[in-house]
Amino acid sequence: MMADTVQEPDKLLTPSEVAAIFRVDPKTVTRWAKVGKLSSIRTLGGHRRFREAEVQALLAEAQEQRRP
Repeated sequence: MMADTVQEPDKLLTPSEVAAIFRVDPKTVTRWAKVGKLSSIRTLGGHRRFREAEVQALLAEAQEQRRP
């Protein structure tokens, strides 16, 4: 049946939520989106939203680079 193949939609985070995860200002998150470091989705109102899975992957990458 098709119901078995339905995927959960990605959880979307606001710039403020992403900023709290990385401990940076929300404007920094917006700059990251503008330069392509993090992809974003625009809401109908024009606000940015970020996929949680991508944010977690970027966080893991940043933590990996910090390790000696």
